Amino acid sequence: MGIFGRFEKKVEGAVNGVFARAFKGDVQPVEIAARLQRELDAEAKLLSRDTRLVPNDFTVGLSPHDHDKLAPYAGTLTTELAAELRHHAAEMGYQFNGPIRIHLVLAPTLPTGRFTVASEAVAGVEERGTPDRPAPAARRPEAPRRPEPARPAGPDPRTQLVLEVNGTRHALTPPGLVIGRGTEADLRINDPGISRRHAEIQVEGTGASQRLHIVDLGSTNGITVNGHKVREAALQEGSRIEIGSTRMLVHAPAGR
Repeated sequence: MGIFGRFEKKVEGAVNGVFARAFKGDVQPVEIAARLQRELDAEAKLLSRDTRLVPNDFTVGLSPHDHDKLAPYAGTLTTELAAELRHHAAEMGYQFNGPIRIHLVLAPTLPTGRFTVASEAVAGVEERGTPDRPAPAARRPEAPRRPEPARPAGPDPRTQLVLEVNGTRHALTPPGLVIGRGTEADLRINDPGISRRHAEIQVEGTGASQRLHIVDLGSTNGITVNGHKVREAALQEGSRIEIGSTRMLVHAPAGR
């Protein structure tokens, strides 16, 4: 049985044959599966001799009619589509940056029976403590304290910079953090173009006096800051960092 025949059988069995009856003449789930697989083939990027990176985040645009038909089965459909993409990736030797996500969205201008696919490689990011930098332990409840006299205002906390990766902000506090793919990294990114210990962002001070510096830790693919390949560089508000296929931004949240 071919891959599309297997897909149809799995999806149809999952919803007791409703797909076959409900979508006759409209966008067929198997058409979406075929288009997503072509998207993997078209967007595969060679990272090394044995590694090709493919997108893992997909947005499928549907006409109002097709969206109304498919939306009630979105959970089952996207689960089976993701399984087929993993199967195809295994056969072709592709590698995903992170978990596969498929979104079915309404595209009001599309006619019935037509759909669009947009894709992106989005790295899975995890921040964790390490033996050298353990995660903060849960604090025990403290006894009530007497109010302290007011102190002169310090640096505006809004000037505290963060590192934003795939929409998630990570605090930049002394002494800094190590970025990498390995479990020993403080900021772990599931990107095959990133080394196990790829780079370190060194942080000194806080608030307006904060100083940031990024250093390459002997990575395979290096680091890029503001479009320039560097071994190390000073960072500031607005600095853009590229490591592997992952982009990062240094900024103050209140400034956005």
